[in-house]
Amino acid sequence: MKKISVLIFGLVLSATVLHAQTTDKAFDNNKAFTGAKATQKKYHAIYQLDNSDPKIIEKAIRNINNALADWRLAGKIEIELIAFGGGTEAYMKGGKYEEDLKALVQKGVIVAQCNNTLREKKISRDQLYDFIAIVPSGNGELIIRQAEGWSVIKP
Repeated sequence: MKKISVLIFGLVLSATVLHAQTTDKAFDNNKAFTGAKATQKKYHAIYQLDNSDPKIIEKAIRNINNALADWRLAGKIEIELIAFGGGTEAYMKGGKYEEDLKALVQKGVIVAQCNNTLREKKISRDQLYDFIAIVPSGNGELIIRQAEGWSVIKP
């Protein structure tokens, strides 16, 4: 009986040591990971802005700037910011996002507004910043872009 107990103890001890080594290796592998490799020639992302909450609007702008600053995507990414519903607030003249939006456009980002929202909310084109593009529908834009392989991001 003593031999069996020693054998069981030895097996448990070996399993514990093996588990610790495996766990350490997993942590080391995870620590060594530096992110996905950008191996494609082009990447496309459309950011959905359908909320008037300033935290969400600012998050969308920050997320886009972060993507543009990612050295892996440099010269390889096309981005669109599509606003509809409450997101239209970000594009209204007199708001606090004009300079941030202009900076995005200057970096090559397409900044677009849903025409359906304008019609439904009775907002005239001249109430928006003059550099904003107009598309027939925000949902249609998302559907088409996704079918074209664009990543759809909702901050």
